[in-house]
Amino acid sequence: MAETLEELTYDYEEDGTLVRKEIDRVVLTKGGWATMMFLFQELDRNSGKFRAPKMAIVRFKKSKGVYRKQSSFNISSEKQARQIAEVFEQWYPKIQAAAQAAAGSAEEGDEGDDAPAED
Repeated sequence: MAETLEELTYDYEEDGTLVRKEIDRVVLTKGGWATMMFLFQELDRNSGKFRAPKMAIVRFKKSKGVYRKQSSFNISSEKQARQIAEVFEQWYPKIQAAAQAAAGSAEEGDEGDDAPAED
């Protein structure tokens, strides 16, 4: 078990053989709940060679001083990664507009209970 984010790895061994190797990592969030992205490869047991790289987004929870994996999502292809990025690009303008609208309603709500009602 890892006590720090730097100690976490996505490498995985079975019977002394590395079957998943971490190529790169990015820490997205730190703290009691940490989120990391890993670039990794899995071993093709038939050929003995590593397959094309994949990505994973992994959430860790720190409990009793150690990080434990809580959940993960593998992005298994370039197509899927690009689809996810495309959805983010489409959604962020909507998120920004909704946040601005919510901020505007919060300001209007600050007028107090004696503000006249709109028809």
